[in-house]
Amino acid sequence: MSVLEIRDLHVTVETDAGTTPILNGVTLTIRTGETHAIMGPNGSGKSTLAYTIAGHPKYTVTSGSILLDGEDVLAMTVDERARAGLFLAMQYPVEIPGVTVTNFLRTAKTAIDGEAPAIRTWSKDVKEAMTKLRMDPKFAQRNVNEGFSGGEKKRHEILQLELLKPRIAILDETDSGLDVDALKIVSEGVNRAKAESDIGVLLITHYTRILRYIHPDFVHVLVGGRVAEEGGPELADRLENEGYDRYLDGAESAAEPAVGADA
Repeated sequence: MSVLEIRDLHVTVETDAGTTPILNGVTLTIRTGETHAIMGPNGSGKSTLAYTIAGHPKYTVTSGSILLDGEDVLAMTVDERARAGLFLAMQYPVEIPGVTVTNFLRTAKTAIDGEAPAIRTWSKDVKEAMTKLRMDPKFAQRNVNEGFSGGEKKRHEILQLELLKPRIAILDETDSGLDVDALKIVSEGVNRAKAESDIGVLLITHYTRILRYIHPDFVHVLVGGRVAEEGGPELADRLENEGYDRYLDGAESAAEPAVGADA
């Protein structure tokens, strides 16, 4: 079993207005085999949490800690975090011109495992994973995310998840921009990866619709850079009915100003 421990995490970002606090003492523990949903309004710090775990240089950790199986994640470079077993599916996957999906995936697998996968076995694994995600085989020879639709980019993120087999997967608004069919296919991919390798999942979302397909064990409400409430799946159902107003009333002074829609 692997454990990701986040303890009293405080994070700032530089804006035109100066140094702005985004996370104000977040504490979470995610174990392999568990699915945690992070929910909250825009500007609450959800994506900041995801990118801080992954090591984005834009964000500065001012206090607190992140440990993976007792190892200091904050002392690791971005690639070291990936090799240690952390995976981030981005809300807005970037294009990589000149690098094909096939080369990208095999290079990533080699870097994480420390040795190149056998070509015959790897090609079979890639083809099978793409078929399950209903991806056209021609995508393997296209440049990474170049000209991909939003749904195709998200499927490619889950393709990486299934093939790279991390210990802990952070999914940042994977449901964003997906139609109903694509949402089901992507969700099935996440569930399949979890069943096959027992990964821990930290799922960031605004809405409960993805939680109809990926069932959380724990739900955490993030407001103003803090965990305002925690519970089980029933908490997500309540949020569907009530929204976030009950948390925002009287908490505006504690909430950080939104730094983009996905701060």
